[in-house]
Formats: sequence, C-alpha cells, structure tokens
Amino acid sequence: MASALQNLSTYDSSSVPDAAEMTFGIVVAEWNAHITHSLYEGCYDTLVKHGARPENIHTVQVPGSFELPAGARLLHGQRNPDVVICLGCVIKGETNHNEYISQAVAQGLTNLSLAAGKAFIFGVLTPDNEQQALDRAGGKHGNKGVEAAITAIRMAALQRELSAPKKRIGF
Repeated sequence: MASALQNLSTYDSSSVPDAAEMTFGIVVAEWNAHITHSLYEGCYDTLVKHGARPENIHTVQVPGSFELPAGARLLHGQRNPDVVICLGCVIKGETNHNEYISQAVAQGLTNLSLAAGKAFIFGVLTPDNEQQALDRAGGKHGNKGVEAAITAIRMAALQRELSAPKKRIGF
C-alpha cells in the first residue's frame, strides 16, 4: 500500500512480540544523512520501546544505499544478529540511477535473507524528491524506520517460533 495512504509509524503495539531476548543489526547509509539518521532514530527508539536491550542492537554505517547489502553481510558475519535492518534513501533525481540502486539493494537483501535463513529488512526510501523522503522520515507520513523495526521484531519472532523444537507427547 502506498505510504501516502497510511502512516508508516502506525501499528497495533499490542501485537508486537517482546524483543528483550532478540539481537538486531542496523546498517545505515550515510548518503542523505539528514533523512537516514531520522530513519535510524525511529528504528532504534522503536526497538527499545518493544524491549530490545541497547547492548543487543549493533549499528554500522556505509557510504550509500548501494553498499547496504555488503554492510549487512559484514555485520551479520561479525555479530550474527537475529535480523538485520537496512536503512537508506535513494531519491529519483534526473537520471535512472535510482532504479538500478534500488533494484540492486532489494536483490542483494533478498539473496542474503535466503542464504542466511534470516531476515534482512529493506528499510530504504525510494521517493521522487526530497520532500517525499522527509515526509516518510518522521514527517506527515510517519517514519519508515519505525515500520522497519516492527517488521524486524516480527520476523525475528517468527524465526524463533519456527525453529523451536516441537513438543511431543509420549516419545
């Protein structure tokens, strides 16, 4: 659903699992820092709000959104978090560079998720202009970082639920 039709920061907090025992990686692109740092603040604050311990949240920065998959792979390899959240912003501009970058990042994170058997969250804004980005980084459409954090908590909980041994009766 288009973010213009809903607020990215609106969710049912009662349905969010407790994140106290979960570990998180956050990879933040430095390009468009005034936007990506707002995404990070929304993400980090939401994780902590739902019980994540600050010492279980590991953050790294990469130069731009294109480097998010490589940064995510490095962070995953060093810290082995339950889930990795990638935050970036690719503004359309005058050329088609945004299409190539966004597609490469999405494909890279998909490949990492499948190879690692863990979620790598796509928290990348892909707006047509800076104002649309600001609107989605804490502005009138909420904060994509909040949405990414909630997605990460839910995916980490799903991973734990499905990998837990099933209880058997009698054997």
